[in-house]
Amino acid sequence: MNGISSHKKEARFSLFRASAVFFAVIWLLIAGGPFYYLILTSLKTQGEFLSGSLFKPPQVFSLQNYVKVMEGGFYFYFINSIIVLGVSLTVLLLVSACAAYPLSRMRFKLNRPIFALIVAAMSIPIHITLIPVFIMSVNLNIYDTIFALLGPNIAFNLPISVFILTSFMQGISREIEEAAEIDGCGKFAAFFKVIFPLSKSGLATLGIYNGVVIWNEFSFVMVLTQTRQSRTLPLAVWEFQGQYTMNIPVIMALLILSSLPIVLLYIFGQDKLVKGMMAGAVKG
Repeated sequence: MNGISSHKKEARFSLFRASAVFFAVIWLLIAGGPFYYLILTSLKTQGEFLSGSLFKPPQVFSLQNYVKVMEGGFYFYFINSIIVLGVSLTVLLLVSACAAYPLSRMRFKLNRPIFALIVAAMSIPIHITLIPVFIMSVNLNIYDTIFALLGPNIAFNLPISVFILTSFMQGISREIEEAAEIDGCGKFAAFFKVIFPLSKSGLATLGIYNGVVIWNEFSFVMVLTQTRQSRTLPLAVWEFQGQYTMNIPVIMALLILSSLPIVLLYIFGQDKLVKGMMAGAVKG
C-alpha cells in the first residue's frame, strides 16, 4: 500500500511539474514575444520592415537605426535619466528607511496617526499636483532643470516606500536590536548597524520597483522641463516619435536602448527582489 501511495504522489508531482513548465513556457512566449519583435524590427531597414513579414528576421543585421538614435541626441536624455534615477532613488530609500524605523520599532503617541496619514497620502493622484508643483519650481528658479524632477520623484514614491518598509522592519526580531543595545549601541547606531543591513532585501525590492517608476516618469518631465538638456528618456521617446513617425525601426531601436538599463537592473537584482518579496510575504 505504501508503494502504491508513493507512486501516486510521484505521478501527481510529475504532472504538477509538467503543468508548471507548460504554463511557464506559455508565459515566456507572451512576455518575450513583444521584446523579440522589438529587437528584430530595430535591426531592419525601413524598406524591409514595410515589405517583409513582422516576425521575419532581417536579411542583413544593421545597426544603422541605433546610430540614428545616438546621432539624435539620445545620450543627453540618457545621462539625465541616470542622474535623476540615481539621486532620487538614493534619497528616497534613505528617507524611507529613516521614517520606517521609528514607525515600526518605537512606541509613541502619534505613531498610528502618522502612519495613517502616510497611507492616506498613497491615494493622492499626482496629476492634481502638476500646477502647484510647476508654480513651486518656477518660484524656486529650478524650472527646466533636472533638480525640478527630484522633489516629485521622491515625494510621490515616499508613502508606499515607507508603508512597505514599515511592514518589513516589523518582522525583524527585536532580540537582535536589544542585543545591540546591551552592547552599547544607541538607537541611531542600532539603525545603521543592525536594522538597515537586515533590511537590504526590502530595500532592493523597493529599489527595483521605484526605479522602474522613476525611469518611466513622463508627466512631471513634460511639465517641469522644456529643453533637451533637462529632459529624460520618456520625453526622448515622445520627441523621436514625432520626428520619425513613419520610421518604425528607429523608434524600436530607441525603445530597446531606453529599456535596456531597467532590464539589466532586474536581471542582476532579481534574486534580491524575490528574497524581499518572499520575506515580506512570510513576515506579513
